[in-house]
Amino acid sequence: MANLIVFCVLAVIILGSAVLCVTTRRIMRAATFLLFVLFGVAGIYFLLDYTYLGAAQISIYAGGITMIYIFAIQLVSKKTLQGLVEKQKWSRVFVGTMLGLVGFVTTVAVLFKNKFFELCLSADDTADKVIGKLPGDGVSMDVIGTAMMGSEKYQYVLPFEFISIFLLACIIGGIVISRKDK
Repeated sequence: MANLIVFCVLAVIILGSAVLCVTTRRIMRAATFLLFVLFGVAGIYFLLDYTYLGAAQISIYAGGITMIYIFAIQLVSKKTLQGLVEKQKWSRVFVGTMLGLVGFVTTVAVLFKNKFFELCLSADDTADKVIGKLPGDGVSMDVIGTAMMGSEKYQYVLPFEFISIFLLACIIGGIVISRKDK
């Protein structure tokens, strides 16, 4: 019962912060609400006993939000940061709301079609098999660490290195664009 209450609190925090992140006019507030969303997702990982994913969510994405703050300060003019320039077009709000509703209805329709809610509410063993819970203790940290940092087939050190080089190039490009004389 306590897990359900914690999940509901985290879900409200995530959904509320996500809506505020999308609807706010100030870029710094949007980045802060995005940080709350990411911390809420990390909380759900910890609630599910996925401590590795929770720690990765906090360390990687919280660092990413810090980079958003830096780029917001460097790339955006002072008037925009103070919220003085940006105007809201109601046609875009309407289109965005309609697209959000279409996505929500589609998701709910797929969940009902696949009988997801019935499986979640049933207490028998077939629900555990269908939803995809791991048998036994799950995957150990040694296996995850070897897969993440190994250079053999089906291991991920090279993709991580390529992604880090790409992100470094993006950071350098952002700095060059922000410092360009007009």
